[in-house]
Amino acid sequence: MTPRRLLLAAGGTVAGLALTLAFTLLLIPSREIEGVVTRLLARDGYTFRAARFGKAFPLGVSARGVTVAGARGDLLRLDRATVRLSLLPLLAGGVKASFTGEIGPGRIEGEASLRGGGSTRATITGVRLEDIPFFRSVTGADAKGLLTAGLSLRGSGPAAAGELKLEVAGADLRGVKIGETPLPDAPYDTIRGMIRLAGRQATIDSFTLQGRELYVRLKGEFPLTDPAGAAPLNLTLELMPKPELLDRQKLVFALLTKYLVTPGQYRLPIRGTLAKPLLQ
Repeated sequence: MTPRRLLLAAGGTVAGLALTLAFTLLLIPSREIEGVVTRLLARDGYTFRAARFGKAFPLGVSARGVTVAGARGDLLRLDRATVRLSLLPLLAGGVKASFTGEIGPGRIEGEASLRGGGSTRATITGVRLEDIPFFRSVTGADAKGLLTAGLSLRGSGPAAAGELKLEVAGADLRGVKIGETPLPDAPYDTIRGMIRLAGRQATIDSFTLQGRELYVRLKGEFPLTDPAGAAPLNLTLELMPKPELLDRQKLVFALLTKYLVTPGQYRLPIRGTLAKPLLQ
């Protein structure tokens, strides 16, 4: 067989496999695919709901009105989400998927590859904090601000490792509580964070909230997945308020007196679990 015929034969084989996969995906009922997604998330303690779930041309699935919830309630809502297998890598023998999501005016875009142990990259742009139910359901807070973030992971499953960088402009956090203890209400010019991810654990390298009257720093570790809501937290929250904020929110800071380490600096150890964070 000549090299040209060999290449044509190989190309035909790969194309045939791609067509087989395409027809297989088309033949699988959407309800069955939705069931797989639901079971995968349930394995890590989350529930999945979608108002509509169906196929996306040419090789993918799409959903509207998506909600992901945990033990404390809804964590994430997407107006629309789509996952598609990329055709060109598939024809070359690789498996790569692209995904997009819409949260209000904000957008999530990324891709995941199974080659070389796997990798995932994603960006988040223009997402309003008030459109993310996590803050209300887990912390009881009213959160405002515009989120931008970038995620990079190497590997897959428990072996995945990487980092998450985020920034929030024009943030405002009110009604935040840890257990029954309230934290001061304050606006922040910027929130910046860098979190390292390894397997099922996240480590905060840096996470700061910079405001005109309050500077906040968070550090420590927390679990990424927690089926029973019982994985322990190991976080420390530092508050450095200006005198005018101390004077205006006397009651809040009176409740935090035991955590005062130096004048104008409070250090709060956060323990408990994701389902029930507590101050030690």
